[in-house]
Amino acid sequence: MAKTACSAVLGALLIAGLAHAQQAAPVDSKGVTNKALASLELGPEIEGMAGRHMRLRMVTLAPGGTIAAHNHKDRPSIEYILQGTVTEYRNGIAKEYGPNEFITADKGTTHGWENKGTVQVILLPFDLFKP
Repeated sequence: MAKTACSAVLGALLIAGLAHAQQAAPVDSKGVTNKALASLELGPEIEGMAGRHMRLRMVTLAPGGTIAAHNHKDRPSIEYILQGTVTEYRNGIAKEYGPNEFITADKGTTHGWENKGTVQVILLPFDLFKP
């Protein structure tokens, strides 16, 4: 009996894990606005950073809005959630983030976003990039 119960629990966990891992990031963007707030050229400031800028943006995501899957190769980012709850899809796994939380994205990150709520999401991404 214990073996059967244990097998059933492990099977259920495996199925739940596979179902969870199959969540795909959005393939298109809708209901999103992107506004540059500030940018600074880093070449004159830091040796070896010629051609790179750091910037702060405000990204809004309307209820039902999505941001298509994208990568951060050559563009590391720290994203602060100012308002709302947003679902991030990363490596097939969905995770919700709310106000006052941070998400980091490095060169190995590919992710997308979805606003499943009724409140506009406001993200403040800070990144380093080459224009």
